[in-house]
Amino acid sequence: MALSRRQFVGGAVAVAGATTAGLGATGFTPPTRSAGPSTRSAALWREFETAPYTHPQIPYVGRAGAHGGARRSPRPPVVADAVAYGAAPDGSADSAPAINRALTEAGERGGGTVLLPPGTYRIDDYLRIGHSGVVLRGAGSGRTTLIATRNLTELIGPYGSRYGGDKSSWSWAGGLIWLSPHARHASLVAAIRDRAWPFEGWTGNRRDEWTTLTAVRPARRGDRTVTVEDPSALRRGQLVLLRLADDPAHTLLQHMAGGGPGPEAYTWAERTKLTSYVPYEWPVRITAVRGRTVTLERPLPLDARPEWDPRLVSGAEPLTGSGVVGLTLEAVETPQAPHLLDKGHNGVTFQCAYDCWAEDVVVRHVDNGFGLVAASACTLRRTRVEGRGSHHPYYCREGAHDNLVEDFHIAARTVPAPAGTQLHGINVEGLSSHNVWSRGVMEMGTFDTHRGMPFANVRTEITVENNGRHGGDASAGPLYGARFAHWNVTVTNGRAGLVKIDTIAPYSATVGISEVREFDQTDVPDFTGDLHARVEAYGSPASVRPRNLYEAQRALRRR
Repeated sequence: MALSRRQFVGGAVAVAGATTAGLGATGFTPPTRSAGPSTRSAALWREFETAPYTHPQIPYVGRAGAHGGARRSPRPPVVADAVAYGAAPDGSADSAPAINRALTEAGERGGGTVLLPPGTYRIDDYLRIGHSGVVLRGAGSGRTTLIATRNLTELIGPYGSRYGGDKSSWSWAGGLIWLSPHARHASLVAAIRDRAWPFEGWTGNRRDEWTTLTAVRPARRGDRTVTVEDPSALRRGQLVLLRLADDPAHTLLQHMAGGGPGPEAYTWAERTKLTSYVPYEWPVRITAVRGRTVTLERPLPLDARPEWDPRLVSGAEPLTGSGVVGLTLEAVETPQAPHLLDKGHNGVTFQCAYDCWAEDVVVRHVDNGFGLVAASACTLRRTRVEGRGSHHPYYCREGAHDNLVEDFHIAARTVPAPAGTQLHGINVEGLSSHNVWSRGVMEMGTFDTHRGMPFANVRTEITVENNGRHGGDASAGPLYGARFAHWNVTVTNGRAGLVKIDTIAPYSATVGISEVREFDQTDVPDFTGDLHARVEAYGSPASVRPRNLYEAQRALRRR
């Protein structure tokens, strides 16, 4: 039986507020579903309830997202109307200078909301939010539209890859709405224009200049408190980075993969791109300091072992409390570029951001949709990617952690894909961890685990036409670290790749997915021996309980 577009969207979760037209019919064929229990909870879930912070296959993500996963985003007071600064809602003039001036002045005055009233605004430059506490708010994605006439290569310059060749880093970085700390962003742009590679992690090219606040005594994954050597520089509410350095035997990378004979035998030293990603840096807020005992906002994602020199450090000032709400960003429609030659018709990017958000935002005709680059604890809610087709509709890279993408929608492309282009989907790479994709509709794309050994990520309650491909070269190391969980996933075209992962991902959980088969891009495990992976309720996504792994963890934390 053919699955109509109405059935496809209705059978998942419609994305409220992102109202656009002209999506076209998809004609998907639903997978065959076997009968299953309607109320019995999954055995894996019952196990998780007894040890939520340390379960071997399921990561704890109950506090993913901005402000610990708060249901509502903050609404700072209105301090400016972009029209009063000269923005033209009839599209008659370039509104980017006026909008950027309003955003900058709002930030310099301590933050607040900049309004974009209903209308269509032409922007010939990209928009920058570089101060904390600044929100750009339109009247709704169906009422406020930005038409971006130029790309980031034109506006900033060619952004080459640190790995050489002719690859464009605009394939995975930068946005026509770009949220990143002012000083950090200025140094990054200057480096691009000087044709110098600016490292995109939390600390830029100053990775060896971190300010050490204190050493951390040994602790275990799942601990909410740690003991430090010197608490004098720590305070409640402070945002710090937990820094873990790998040792010569690469036991930290082994730990990210779950440990054991398989990871021990892996050729870590040959994966030079992967080894360039460490030290591992995990941003977290301090919620209490009592003597030498420090309580953290989230449980530790990994052990803190002496051989990894665990430290709480500073060194990069993050962007916090900023967001984009209620608008559509449309790039001028141009053919999608060949793979890794994107010009930078990109959507919204969060970089070095924490507790930031996008809500009711649509991006159209973009090379790359929503980016999280060294961004953590951010929420993308009711967002949508549509138009002529994207390379990365959503991506998490350079150590992006604890982010929440919920009620998202990737629409079917409106034109055929040009030869030589690539489609990924919802991407995670580069040691990124504890990110959640929840209640999504993917009319195209795939679960793009892109090497660089991301670990402990969750995809739950998603309907997907699984027709994309993953990327990542061999020097970036394994596709999966430990504790990936795919929970309640309906695959409309029966493709297994990157959704059913119990034969490839170590210490993973594949629970309640459609019956699928291997075809096209078929991967083999990176690690030898027993993967300790679990599969449950196979073929019965509608019957699995709880239906949404993230929501169930949120409820569990309130008990």
